[in-house]
Amino acid sequence: MTPFFPHDPVPKNNVMHTGSALLTNDVGLHARPSVKLTQLAKRFGAHVEFSLAKNGPWVDAKSPVKVMRFKAAKGETLHFRASGSDATEALAAIVALVERGFATDGDGSSQTPQG
Repeated sequence: MTPFFPHDPVPKNNVMHTGSALLTNDVGLHARPSVKLTQLAKRFGAHVEFSLAKNGPWVDAKSPVKVMRFKAAKGETLHFRASGSDATEALAAIVALVERGFATDGDGSSQTPQG
């Protein structure tokens, strides 16, 4: 964990949690995955950002416009950082989403067909 520096957009007393995940879905971070990422990030109070490089530049994971503009292809690694009271939970959920190839229970891709 790395403490914030004065240029970060959140209070200095917060701790920065970091994580990363490899993009394995065929379309990378495109329209549908972008929406899923943004919707999940907004469920948490934590400040969540991501980047293609460990040192940035960072993109606000709660901004649909910024996430949709972000270009990341299959095989690239997304680096995440989060701060706030539920940062650990937010980071774990977002990394898990990316690791599942953006599959969620509601989209049918992780469900067994019923016969």
